[in-house]
Amino acid sequence: MAQTRNPWSVRKNDPLEQLAQDVAAVLKSMGGSAHQAVVVDCVAALKRQRGESVAGDLAARIVEVFERYRDLFFRPFGEGSMRWALAPGAA
Repeated sequence: MAQTRNPWSVRKNDPLEQLAQDVAAVLKSMGGSAHQAVVVDCVAALKRQRGESVAGDLAARIVEVFERYRDLFFRPFGEGSMRWALAPGAA
């Protein structure tokens, strides 16, 4: 029996953990992939719904999440594309 790995379990102390989870939730709700700008807008909306402030550097932080968590997110149309997707099994 194959053991599934929880991609979030190894990053509990990472300051970008919650943001990465928000990005994953947005991508999952959009069918698994979306344009980077749409992800930024939707994550901002999620934060506002929770009563959190939305920092001016949110877009840059989301790009940092995409780049740092390359095992969870990838560019389905190749490097240079602005579309991001969840890696299989990351949701």
